Amino acid sequence: MEEDTKPLLVPVGGDESNYGIMNIQFSPEDFKCKRPFHVEPTNIVSVNDDMQRVTDEASAMNKRIHYYSRLTTPADRALIAPDHVLPAPDEIYVYSPLGTAFKVDSCTDGYGKNSSIVTIFMIWNTMMGTSILSIPWGIKQAGFTSGIILILLMGILTLYCCYRVVKSRKMIPLIDTSNWEFPDVCKYYFGSFGQWSSLLFSMVSLVGAMVVYWVLMSNFLFNTGKFIYNFVHDINVTDIVPGTNGSNKVICPSAASGHPPQNRSVMFSSGNSTGFELFEEWWNKSQTVPFYLIAVLLPLLNLKSPSFFAKFNVLGTVSVVYLVFLVTVKAARLGIHLEYNWFTENDFFVPEFRILFPQLTGVLTLAFFIHNCVITLLQNNRNQENNVRDLSIAYFLVGLTYLYVGVIIFASFPSPPLSKECIEQNFLDNFPSDDIMSFVARIFLLFQMMTVYPLLGYLARVQLLRQFFGNAYPSVFHVLVLNVAIVGAGVAMARFYPNIGGIIRYSGATCGLAFVFMYPSLIYVISLHRAGQLTWPALIIHIFIILLGLANLIAQFLL
Repeated sequence: MEEDTKPLLVPVGGDESNYGIMNIQFSPEDFKCKRPFHVEPTNIVSVNDDMQRVTDEASAMNKRIHYYSRLTTPADRALIAPDHVLPAPDEIYVYSPLGTAFKVDSCTDGYGKNSSIVTIFMIWNTMMGTSILSIPWGIKQAGFTSGIILILLMGILTLYCCYRVVKSRKMIPLIDTSNWEFPDVCKYYFGSFGQWSSLLFSMVSLVGAMVVYWVLMSNFLFNTGKFIYNFVHDINVTDIVPGTNGSNKVICPSAASGHPPQNRSVMFSSGNSTGFELFEEWWNKSQTVPFYLIAVLLPLLNLKSPSFFAKFNVLGTVSVVYLVFLVTVKAARLGIHLEYNWFTENDFFVPEFRILFPQLTGVLTLAFFIHNCVITLLQNNRNQENNVRDLSIAYFLVGLTYLYVGVIIFASFPSPPLSKECIEQNFLDNFPSDDIMSFVARIFLLFQMMTVYPLLGYLARVQLLRQFFGNAYPSVFHVLVLNVAIVGAGVAMARFYPNIGGIIRYSGATCGLAFVFMYPSLIYVISLHRAGQLTWPALIIHIFIILLGLANLIAQFLL
């Protein structure tokens, strides 16, 4: 009889002594690893060759549970479904950051089943992006010594702000925030302003990344096509730019003109000069190649689900590893070329400290940016108590990779005969198109970016269209208009402003102001104030962090 008085929908597991405030039990093995257990079949990523499906019973139960969950406030656990009504483990799915779902083979204790090593690697792989190509240029802009110091300081600062993002959900009392992302936390503290501003800055980061990708893909496609054409037609060409002699040639495209490098060439062989000139006319880095990409990428952007391209994410790791290998080999062949001039510059070297250092901090803000998805990545960590440690190790490895590539390229750049000012915003542009190792790197990066680009477009579509229309794919027309606008922005930048360093620092400083500096600091200060634990040192420190982010953004437009 005593059992009949108990609520029917109280979660199973543990005794009453394990219940917290208001009889709420927060045991992760009862809740967090088992929901959501159902998604629509069209959103499920197939791990094997056969498309996975869920039963009608699981679908119906999912709808009932969602219905009952809306009858009470999030803090009220009375209508949470008990374990015995949930489907079997083979019916359970979990969401990925891309809005798709993956099948769970078994449910383990804790939030997920990834080990710390896998979690660290995932964060490293997610953070490593196109910014690595601009790190040597950023060090040149800041000065060698100040560049190294800034990489270390920005790594520590962005790690602390990322730590504040991870802890932000746990500082909200009496509400189950286990399924919340950081934009949900912003909405809780700042209302609709937090919701829409987080959407705006998230779109800035996504569209900025897609624009950078389009510029780089145009660059890589141009140099790859040029290499293949010259090889097939047995044409020997030389770039009309200053450069070193010998087998390990390094060029200075920016010295040829005041415009971004176009890799214009002159033919030395006695072949068909008319055909070569025609090829140069129709295969131009800024005037034709950016438009050729439209035929390939625009149709891919209109696919309802880009899950197929998610299978190629490993190419990002391969590309970064190969870049590190390329940098090491080039440095071993070129040697070290350094001269320390602390505040004065000469014809071949730059000062150790330069007033242009904010250009590097803008690049680094995006290079260390993972704050909008770090919660999702850490939720899959098997040992949640190791989240801070694993996040710190991942940031250390990312910073070490940036330092290695940036320092080695800067130090080995042959000065003299070339000036350090010749280091390009994409350091691969300092190697001629007929360089074999650079050709392989461009092939890797081109294919990787062509597979990641549809994923970024899908993220932008989901965030924007779902916010306005409640559906990530309201119609072909809506999706086409959005994709044409995004592609148009990429083509325009590749045509008129193909400077990836500039694009990265502007977009990085803009979205970083919100997600890296302002929101994590404000949320922490507000939560301390509501708990009556706010102190003057904490307030001053976090206001200073916000001012740093604001100064970082303003400086991008002044220098």
